[in-house]
Amino acid sequence: MSIRILVVDDNDILREDLCQQLAKQPDFTVVGSASTGAEAVQKALEIECDVILMDIEMESIRAGIDATAQIHPERPKVQIIYLTAHDNDDMILTAMATGAVDYFVKGSDNDELYRHIRMAHAGTPIMSAHTQEVMLREYSRLRRNEFSLLYFVNTLASLTPTERTLIRYLLHCLNAMQISEIRVVGIETVKSQIHSIREKFGCSRAKDIVAFIRQLGLEHLFL
Repeated sequence: MSIRILVVDDNDILREDLCQQLAKQPDFTVVGSASTGAEAVQKALEIECDVILMDIEMESIRAGIDATAQIHPERPKVQIIYLTAHDNDDMILTAMATGAVDYFVKGSDNDELYRHIRMAHAGTPIMSAHTQEVMLREYSRLRRNEFSLLYFVNTLASLTPTERTLIRYLLHCLNAMQISEIRVVGIETVKSQIHSIREKFGCSRAKDIVAFIRQLGLEHLFL
């Protein structure tokens, strides 16, 4: 059974050449092409296809990403492969969050692209080593943040009202001397209280506590 492919690229020459090369494969059929994200959405909803090769930067820097985000919910069985010149980590993560199954960088070997198309169509998509590394690194980061959040919640429950107030001052970048003046208590008392907070969070410095809270995006719990 032939694999029906929709090709999306804003470069007319590259798009036409790719269509011609794909058509030479006995198991590929190019069923359409588009030059913008908006046109890609329209054709993806009108034409029966199995795989979409989606450029990213077209009428805007993320036109292909926006188009994929619209197409995927309507055509969840269509396998979308990004075919783009962009190879930076942020772009890969943003793009792969839209429901696409693969990310292929332009300029790579055509036979390798064909292999990616066939694997995606078979339901076993493959990604380049770099794309896999980026995805795994992000997964690990999210897992670490999940653990950190649970640890933070448990620690938060052990804080006294005074310690919560001290953390608020630390988040405002105040030092021990400034805090002691505001609270009208001795600086040694403030240092002792900060030391208690550091022990609860397992941090050696007050600024590490601040960085930890900001990393989790939970400053609002103290402000």
